[in-house]
Amino acid sequence: MFNLKKLQSGTALALTLGVTATGAAPIVFAKDAMAAPAPMQLAQLFPSQPSQTTGAVRIPAGTTLRLAYRDAEKILVAPNERLPITLTVPNNIRTSNGRLLIPAGSQVKGAFEPVNGGGTRFIAESLILSNGTQLALDAQTDVVTRTEEIRRGVSTDAILKGAAIGSGAAAIIAGVTGNRRITLGRVLIGTGVGALGGLLLGRNRNQVLSVNQADLNLRLNSALAVNSL
Repeated sequence: MFNLKKLQSGTALALTLGVTATGAAPIVFAKDAMAAPAPMQLAQLFPSQPSQTTGAVRIPAGTTLRLAYRDAEKILVAPNERLPITLTVPNNIRTSNGRLLIPAGSQVKGAFEPVNGGGTRFIAESLILSNGTQLALDAQTDVVTRTEEIRRGVSTDAILKGAAIGSGAAAIIAGVTGNRRITLGRVLIGTGVGALGGLLLGRNRNQVLSVNQADLNLRLNSALAVNSL
């Protein structure tokens, strides 16, 4: 077994999974060292067929890519809200022989969508690499059902601090608290506010969905072919 305490700069924790590749080396998801002393590096190693020097790498369906939202610590959305948003790939994604596939800072465009039965999930639409290349992306996160309760007469400062807030969630918060101006957090434009209906009327308490950074693990529904940079 690996001892995590012994993993230092230049060392990777490898998880071996099955993969198919098209003229590609094994894929490694790794966090590049940003400064000295370098942080611990974590990697996922995907063995493949013998690699070639050229060709696209197929990242297989079922692979999970770690994403992040850099503008806030969490994202609040209403139960019936669709919230378009752009997430970021925080770490370089390389093959095991060092070929760069997806640079850190690349963007994933999509939206949080309400889920039948309750909750929300991020549905990806496209991957935009840092060189401007845009790729269609069929991927989604797991459903998030975590909620924050808004109550009349109770401060919402702790809930809103450091949050990005969909306009539907902002409407719910304003409807319960009576405060039409949200002074903490960043309000984002979502859709479906009009469909909230009774959720906004005469309530002394209500709930919004709360998405944390740890929820932003994107699972590929179909393989993604990427040329190394």
